[in-house]
Amino acid sequence: MSANKPHKHNAACNGFRQEECHDHRHDHAHCHCHSHNHGDSHAAGEHSGVSGFLRPAVSALFLISGIILNHSNAGWFANPSVNLIWFIAAFLPVGLPVIKEGWEAIRQKDVFNEFTLMIVACIGAFCIGEYPEAAGVMLFYTIGEMLQDRAVGKATRNISRLLDVRPEQTTVFRNGQTFTESPQNVKTGETIEIKPGERVPLDGTLLDSEAVFDTSALTGESMPRSIGPDGEVLAGMIPKSRPVKIKVSRPYGDSALARILKLVKEASGRKAPTEKFIRKFSRIYTPAVMLAALLILIIPAIAGAVSSFNYVFSEWLYRSLVFLVISCPCALVISVPLGYFAGIGAASRCGILFKGGNYLDAITKIDAIAFDKTGTLTTGTFEVTQTEYVGISPDRLLSIIYSAELKSTHPIAVAIQKHARENNAIQIATDHLSELSGRGMTATMDGDDVIVGNLRLLSEKGITFPDHLKETTATIVACAVNGKYAGALFLSDKIKDDSIAAIDRLKKLGIRNICLLSGDKKEVVEEYAGKLGVDNAFGELLPEDKAAYIEKLTDKQHHKAAFVGDGMNDAPVLALSSVGIAMGGLGSDAAVESADIVIQDDKPSKIVTAIKIGRTTKAIVMENIIGAIAIKIIVLIAGATGHTTLWAAVFADVGVALLAVLNALRILYKKYE
Repeated sequence: MSANKPHKHNAACNGFRQEECHDHRHDHAHCHCHSHNHGDSHAAGEHSGVSGFLRPAVSALFLISGIILNHSNAGWFANPSVNLIWFIAAFLPVGLPVIKEGWEAIRQKDVFNEFTLMIVACIGAFCIGEYPEAAGVMLFYTIGEMLQDRAVGKATRNISRLLDVRPEQTTVFRNGQTFTESPQNVKTGETIEIKPGERVPLDGTLLDSEAVFDTSALTGESMPRSIGPDGEVLAGMIPKSRPVKIKVSRPYGDSALARILKLVKEASGRKAPTEKFIRKFSRIYTPAVMLAALLILIIPAIAGAVSSFNYVFSEWLYRSLVFLVISCPCALVISVPLGYFAGIGAASRCGILFKGGNYLDAITKIDAIAFDKTGTLTTGTFEVTQTEYVGISPDRLLSIIYSAELKSTHPIAVAIQKHARENNAIQIATDHLSELSGRGMTATMDGDDVIVGNLRLLSEKGITFPDHLKETTATIVACAVNGKYAGALFLSDKIKDDSIAAIDRLKKLGIRNICLLSGDKKEVVEEYAGKLGVDNAFGELLPEDKAAYIEKLTDKQHHKAAFVGDGMNDAPVLALSSVGIAMGGLGSDAAVESADIVIQDDKPSKIVTAIKIGRTTKAIVMENIIGAIAIKIIVLIAGATGHTTLWAAVFADVGVALLAVLNALRILYKKYE
């Protein structure tokens, strides 16, 4: 529970930028709500391990048995020394850690904090003989901390599992043999083999002939990339068609995936504005109540000295100490940070990573959302959307193109093969098949000379085709038979299944300003915007153009704008927006690093879920703050005027704290989808 070891304050705040981590460490001494190193393996053990449960269990045993012995009028227990020692034994297991926290905070020049307040109140309780109350304050505080730590630990584990997508094993070649090895144990210069569909675990250079890789994790665009021999292959890429051999160029710790996880594990927490308010409130509140307690003792004494008022020192000392005990802000100290961690935990269970409580607050304020297109609202994979045929039947055209593309593993060819099988296309015997790199292929089928490829290939072969093909927004695979244009298949990036519903649900949440920003042609973007139900669409944008648009929304139009993207080119605008949301399934590492929220399964509908979790969290936290302060004021007045006992005050305070904790935990169990 050491507050002077900020380097351990990692797991409670996964995924934050390291430069802010540094700033936070300087302020760590004031952040009492989190000074218990939530999530660190050692610190978590203090609260949740055997020793963590043992201390409050021992304290509770002594406290409960002491209360029973007091009320049973046991003769031996009536001895004042025995009674005092018994309740000191109840106090120490839970009180010593808090005393240590208070002392370390004071050493860092933070004198007025809730730890100091509780320590003074407990000392006062011992001074007036209210031993059980002193032990009770610390015991219930410790139980609240344990509940908080368990929630934080669960959220931390969920977040760690959420992001850790590294391959656990890879095939490495050594001394002419293959071994299955952890990527951590693979050295620079060694050769590894990656099978189709597997994520590359280490950066390196391609040893094989040209291979096609899914690079959407790095570029954000759907078009795969062909990499030639000795070309650079980065961690996160996925070979599409065949196994590839890669010579490792960087160690495991410097790979793209490792850099993301290092960022997550080393970053420090960003506080939500509400948490910052509680921290500031505590700095003012603690000296204020100490002064008030002193005035409760002094003012009646002055009144008794100058008037006939009957001043009894012991009575007003008791009221003053009752006031101090009541004033302990346990409900606020426990429930507010717990509320935000519960929100982070609930989101992680839904496949959403909030990188800090501040983003749970921030997402509730957004009134505008800008989306990237490819890989964000679309799948990044192709499907045949239209067929054009001239002087040939559509079935014959599809069979010709299918037969030409049958052996290709290019994603466009795969989409055509899938479409052909679904439409029962017939495979035609093919001779003299010749592939022309980057353009298409030629072949002979049933004695006919066939050309299948892009418009550039048809132009090279001197084949005329309709002008409207040059203006289409779709990807075209054209076909010519015996020197004449015979037709074409039009392919488009497929809209994700839940994208249209996600846009509609966002509008129902009150977010009307929704736009589509993309580097694709303006006509393509406008076409997709129409299908998605998005009113504003802008195409042919560079990353700086997207950033300028977000700046216009936030600075000039005073919107709280979120940007949703997945590519490396989206990183600048993700960082610039009020809330940056990255698609993290195959999203660029740079995008995930720059974003404030990560959608792990790439579903746009999860943005709606994230907003709902943010709103629920904020509402419950505000309920706890208002409820705790209101009840605190009522009981403080009652204590100062002598209308409540110290014991009743403790139960009122602890009762409010536990209710606030239970209310905060509702965030974890509410349905959001």
